[in-house]
Amino acid sequence: MGKLGKLFGLIASGLIALGFGAFAGGSAWAQYPERPVGFIVPFPPGDAEDVLTRLIAEEFQAMYGVPAAVVNRPGGGGGPFPGAVSVAKAPADGYTIGSFVVDVPVIGPRIGIPELAPNPFEPIGIFLTYPFVIATRADAPYASWTELATWGRENDVMLGHLGSFLLPTQVTFAAALQSGFAFSSEAAFDAMNCNTLASGDADVISGPIGLLLPCLEDIRVLMSVSDTPIPLAPDAPTVGELVPGIATSLWNGLFVRTGVPQDARDKIEAAARKAMASEKALNFMRETGTLVYWKDASAASARIASDTKIVEKVNSLLGE
Repeated sequence: MGKLGKLFGLIASGLIALGFGAFAGGSAWAQYPERPVGFIVPFPPGDAEDVLTRLIAEEFQAMYGVPAAVVNRPGGGGGPFPGAVSVAKAPADGYTIGSFVVDVPVIGPRIGIPELAPNPFEPIGIFLTYPFVIATRADAPYASWTELATWGRENDVMLGHLGSFLLPTQVTFAAALQSGFAFSSEAAFDAMNCNTLASGDADVISGPIGLLLPCLEDIRVLMSVSDTPIPLAPDAPTVGELVPGIATSLWNGLFVRTGVPQDARDKIEAAARKAMASEKALNFMRETGTLVYWKDASAASARIASDTKIVEKVNSLLGE
């Protein structure tokens, strides 16, 4: 072999060795995370998913030494779906993480949004259950869900919600029909809070009780959309008690695009698990009644499958 051949041989051997080292040891490739990470919350700031996702972002930044921030992308009447679409369009590299309610993986693939059908996400885990309620003003002419049903058969009742396609809203529609009435009108709002009721924009609202804490004494909780009674409104019946077969709750979890490497998913989970066990998270749970915990990807997938069956039941009741 001539000198030129030997030179090419040495170059080739070096490249092969370098390539093998990169794949075998990973030392020649950047380790995740090497740049800023964004957590997409598809709702305005201030509610439970926003507060707790910020704790996760803070923990992620502390653990891995890269900037991590929450980006709020509310969708108005579109619910969380515009924000979810932005995550679906991001590269499957772990640098864009969705903080999503149950509706994204369960309802999203069913409503004709191309980017969400089929479901493009994999769960990292679930970390909260909202104390979600159906509420009205304390001076309303009905003091219970049963009285609302009687009133609604003869009078107009306007329902305010966070999106007509969202699971709690669909469950509320189904519960009304099973109770013998229908809301005369309904509208979606970016935020569901004390002002929505006080201003008269809606007669009844469907939303998380955490946003109603400043006016809790001025409202009545007619029903909780939860698996069990919620501590802040222990006397309110659950939707499952009023309409058997559609017992459900509104939860929130972390999701990434399908195909994100396992190493990245493991690191995201480690930060989330630690954040949800922190004193800040536990204090938030005590103060707001929000259930805070960590369920891994396997448990999250099982919950998604269960809620998908409940959606089918709700659709049946609504005649869809």
